[in-house]
Amino acid sequence: MAKRDYYDVLGINKSANPAEIKSAYRKLAVKYHPDKNPGDKSAEDKFKEASEAYGILSDKSKKENYDNFGHAAFENGGGRQGGGFGGFSGADFSDIFEDFFGDFGGGGRSRSRRNSDNRGSDLRYDLSITLEDAYQGKKQNIQFSTSEKCSTCKGNGSKPGHSPDRCSYCGGNGKIRSNQGFFTVQQTCPQCNGNGEEITHPCNDCDGRGKKQASKKISVTIPKGVDDGTRIRLAGKGEAGSRGGATGDLYLFINVNSHDLFKRSAENLFFEFPISIADAALGTTIEIPTIDGGKAKIKIPEGTQNEKQFRLKGKGMPFMRRGDYGDLYVQVKTEVPIYLNKQQKELLEKFREIENDKSNPSIKKFFQKAKSFWKN
Repeated sequence: MAKRDYYDVLGINKSANPAEIKSAYRKLAVKYHPDKNPGDKSAEDKFKEASEAYGILSDKSKKENYDNFGHAAFENGGGRQGGGFGGFSGADFSDIFEDFFGDFGGGGRSRSRRNSDNRGSDLRYDLSITLEDAYQGKKQNIQFSTSEKCSTCKGNGSKPGHSPDRCSYCGGNGKIRSNQGFFTVQQTCPQCNGNGEEITHPCNDCDGRGKKQASKKISVTIPKGVDDGTRIRLAGKGEAGSRGGATGDLYLFINVNSHDLFKRSAENLFFEFPISIADAALGTTIEIPTIDGGKAKIKIPEGTQNEKQFRLKGKGMPFMRRGDYGDLYVQVKTEVPIYLNKQQKELLEKFREIENDKSNPSIKKFFQKAKSFWKN
C-alpha cells in the first residue's frame, strides 16, 4: 500500500511553519495515542503514521529532501536511523508528550523536577497589628512551628559516615521506562520517588527524612503603609526541603485592627468630629488628633452645615515604598442638645422669634415648594 503524503497526514500545506507542524501533530498524537485507544489497531496505525510524518517534516534537512524527492528520499533505509520507522528517531517529541506522559526523555528536565519535588512547603503566618503600627512600621518577633534541616545528617537523611546509595530499582536515574507497543514511556521511579537515591542507613534523629520538626523564632519587618490583607513573602523562611531540597517560603498575611477614631480607605483617613449648634452657627476653631500622635487645628467658619468635610493634606497613611502620604478628612457632626435648662430654652425661644428667612434660606425654599405642591 502506497504511503500517504506527509502533509496530507498532518492536514497541513507545504508552507506550514514549524509551530504549525508541531501543533497539527500534537492534536493527532493526543487523539490516536495507543494509551488512549487500548486495543484499537486502527488508532495505533494512525498514530504511527502521524509520528512518521512529524519526524520528517519537523527536521529541516529531512523536510527539504522530502519536498524535493518525496518518499523516495527515505527508501532503502534512508530515513531509518537506529531502528524504528522512517524519520522518528531524529525528532524531539519530549515537549509534545509531556502533557500526557509526565516526564519524557529524562535529562535536565527530570533533574530540575526532581529538585523541585524535594522543596520544602510554604508556610502562612497571620499577623495582627494596630493602625499606628501600620503608620509607623515596626519590627516584631514571631514564633511558629516548622521543619528544619536535620543537624545530625546535614539534611541528606543518612547516618554520619554514610551516604545515600544509588536506587537499586531505577539505577539512580529517578525514572523507569516501560514499553507501550512500539513506544517507550518514562515515569517517576516508585521506589525512590524520583530522587535516584535510597537511604540504606537512615539517620536516627530524623528517620532518614533529612529534617525535623522544630519551633522557629525570627524577626520580621513590617513596612510603613501596609494595609489590611497585605501579603509579605519571606524567601527561604518556610519548611526545610527533603534530602537537600530547597527551603520553602514564609508568607505573612497582615491584619490591621479597626481603630476607635480613624477609618481607613487606601492611604486616606477619615473621622467624625462633633460640634454644637452654636459653634456651627457662630464658627470656632477645633483641635483634632492625628494618627502620628500629634494634634492639628481646623477653623470652622460661620454657618458650617452638618456633615461638612474638611481636608488636611498629608495627614493620612504613608504610601508603601514611597515618601508621600495620604490625607485626613474630618467631617463635622452638628449635635442637637437633648436636655435644655430654663435659660437655654428662653434664649432659643427668643432666637426663634427674631429668626428670619435669611437665617434659613433652605427652609424658606422648602416651604415654597410645599405650598406649590399643595395648591396643585
